[in-house]
Amino acid sequence: MIIWLASYPNSGNDFLRSLLSSYIFSKDGSFNEDVIQNIDEFPNNSLFKKLGVDINNLDEMNENYINSQKILNKKDSIMFLKTFSCFVHTDKFKFTDRDNTLGVIYVVRDPRNIVFPLSQSFQLSEEQSLHNLLIKTYLGKESQSHCTTYLSSWKDHYNSWKVFTRFNKYLLVKYEDLIQDTEKTFLNILKFIAHLGRVKFTLDEIKFKNALKTTELKKLNENDIKKLDQIDPKIKNKLEKELENEMRELNYLENKF
Repeated sequence: MIIWLASYPNSGNDFLRSLLSSYIFSKDGSFNEDVIQNIDEFPNNSLFKKLGVDINNLDEMNENYINSQKILNKKDSIMFLKTFSCFVHTDKFKFTDRDNTLGVIYVVRDPRNIVFPLSQSFQLSEEQSLHNLLIKTYLGKESQSHCTTYLSSWKDHYNSWKVFTRFNKYLLVKYEDLIQDTEKTFLNILKFIAHLGRVKFTLDEIKFKNALKTTELKKLNENDIKKLDQIDPKIKNKLEKELENEMRELNYLENKF
């Protein structure tokens, strides 16, 4: 069964993958670039090609999301998949379903601090990154190497995955906690995984400490949180206005009294 590592881009997904792959897929908890390959990204072109799906036909791809997961899914074991996709569940397109999904670990980041790294990653201006955060959009639509992924807006992306809370299969992880209090946050993630697997949680302290230690460089590379007074005021104000409810819910803004 699949445990999704879901997030909007530039929100700490790769750092989470590094921690989990080091702890779960290495002998002693030490991170290396090979071990992270145990957690693949979904959707990916190679998987759809195996099914004979035309990756240039978005409708055909949408129809085969569940079929592609059935190929991957082994109901007697747990696998992790990273995704930047919004969760969609309509008559025409289902991103996943309960037969294939064991749970979701959703990493969220203050959207004010996504604009700058997003502009660097996709070679956009900060104004373009702001625009993309607020509209329904696709990721990789013009790419030959990356699978077309329905990203949607930051707001819809964040809200869409919360549907799994009703099944007690959803863990919200704040990027800021993952970076600033990695030990406590990672421990909670491992406990959640044990809960999903319905097994008693036991911690391998040696592997846990090694995972924290050997991913320190990854964390340093991730840790580009700007102070709020360094963010362009126009961008900051626009995001706070458009995403006020979600940002208050996440305590990124002070709640009104």
